[in-house]
Amino acid sequence: MDITFLLNGESVELRGVPPTKSLLDWLRETRGLTGTKEGCNEGDCGACTVMLQDENGNRALNACILFLPQLNGKSIRTVEGLASPLGDLHPVQQSMITHHGSQCGFCTPGFVASMATAHLNGDTDHATALAGNLCRCTGYAPILRAAKAAEAQPAPPHLSDFTLPMPLPATDGDTVQPETADQLAAWYMDNPDATLIAGATDVGLWITKQLRSLPKAAFLNRCADLQQITETQNSVTIGAGVTIARLIALMDDLHPSLGRMLRRYGSAQVRAAATIGGNIANGSPIGDGPPALIALGATLHLRRGRERRQIPLQDFFVDYGKQDRAAGEFIEAITLPKQPDRLKCYKLSKRFDQDISAVCGCFYIDVTDGAVTGARIAFGGMAGIPKRAFHVENALIGQPWSDNTIAAAWEAWAQDFTPLSDMRASAAYRLETARNMLSRYFLEDLGADVSVHRVTAEGHP
Repeated sequence: MDITFLLNGESVELRGVPPTKSLLDWLRETRGLTGTKEGCNEGDCGACTVMLQDENGNRALNACILFLPQLNGKSIRTVEGLASPLGDLHPVQQSMITHHGSQCGFCTPGFVASMATAHLNGDTDHATALAGNLCRCTGYAPILRAAKAAEAQPAPPHLSDFTLPMPLPATDGDTVQPETADQLAAWYMDNPDATLIAGATDVGLWITKQLRSLPKAAFLNRCADLQQITETQNSVTIGAGVTIARLIALMDDLHPSLGRMLRRYGSAQVRAAATIGGNIANGSPIGDGPPALIALGATLHLRRGRERRQIPLQDFFVDYGKQDRAAGEFIEAITLPKQPDRLKCYKLSKRFDQDISAVCGCFYIDVTDGAVTGARIAFGGMAGIPKRAFHVENALIGQPWSDNTIAAAWEAWAQDFTPLSDMRASAAYRLETARNMLSRYFLEDLGADVSVHRVTAEGHP
């Protein structure tokens, strides 16, 4: 493939690049820019963080799962390109020195790249911005102090004073980078065995960990019409290419509980690349997006060539590893009905940030005059697919909204779910915590404080 981009302010044009060559490998092996480190090589540790800039703004991304075609027409800054052309350190670099934010130094370039991106964006939520950067020797206190101390310093002008290059037509027949959903649909009909790559936060691991080859691929990051969010009086339609980071901002307004849960989806680097369409299409039984969208009554828009169809999202997941999707068919969008906010999402994982759910429960329960008039309850981590709890819903509907009704639904949980035991949780634990989440929803609906962020001892608030 032929691509062009800016690297630390300088124009780069590459001919015949392997489409699944990662930016990390290219930087280190071809350009000798070894400040970008390889740690986990799967987008977890943040040692390979770089700053990507395009018409949509500035984002910190993991270079280990960022393929070269995704750079076409964009700008990349590595840690070597953060200092000014005269050699003056970036404010966050100087602050890391002043506040002793580095010991062994392996993780430091990634931290600095994340901090510089947040600094350029005016983002002062440092704990969130740095949750995807791991450190095992310095500890986070001096790093967070360094980020805080750099807030007031102006962003270096060279980080925003540039013109993006025009992207090259990125195609070699078996690998394409379509500009529209129409182009994608036509090509995918002729190449139904191809892999569709949006953010590559999942597919990237096929390359780095499973060592798979992708003979045919379509990179979707330039399909602008797949990245639209359209609101009407009665619904909101979200393009499959909308990133998790953008979805958070939307859900903060519509359903804040989902917005809060999505902040625990991967890291800032992952959320800036991962798309909601990819999260659905990979069909993972532990994907955090589908349970919430199912609980909201989402409709899935599928396209195959010129043909389009719509199905309830819950019907898309047929069995483990199997979805209701024909060859050459792809997800184009998801539509949610506008409705009062009755959604609560509860994610259970061993770590609060950047961890895979053991159980993810999402509840939308309508209550009128003290009785349950409707319920949509969906879970991830409880079956081979994201799944609704129909028996539990039926046990609730028509009954008083009370402790007794929740207790009476106890046996219905085992009719809906027979979870597995694995390294994240036992089957019994999963079933018990799912039941407890319904009680938590009930208590929260009554106004009780159910936050898991505060621990108090009796008599000592």
